Amino acid sequence: MIYEVAEITVKPGEEASFEDGVARAAPLFLRAKGCHGLNLQRVVEDPSVYRLVVQWETVEYHTVDFRDSDDFQEWRRLVGSFFANPPVVTHTAVTASYQVS
Repeated sequence: MIYEVAEITVKPGEEASFEDGVARAAPLFLRAKGCHGLNLQRVVEDPSVYRLVVQWETVEYHTVDFRDSDDFQEWRRLVGSFFANPPVVTHTAVTASYQVS
């Protein structure tokens, strides 16, 4: 499993509208080939900063299939106007996981 982590800084005062846009866009991701889910995280210390974490089977399902789709264009239409600057996107893979039992 690959995790796309998009750090998104939202224009001040646009947080609620951005969150609504992400909720409306979620089905676009969920129907994408290779997508297994997503969550939106808000940074506690800086409430204008979010992390959108999307689970993909492979990096290519994100970077090729989804980014070249009409659904990606719709995602950007729904939320792009709220961005203070372009998102910073990285891809991660879990190498270890520890939990309290």
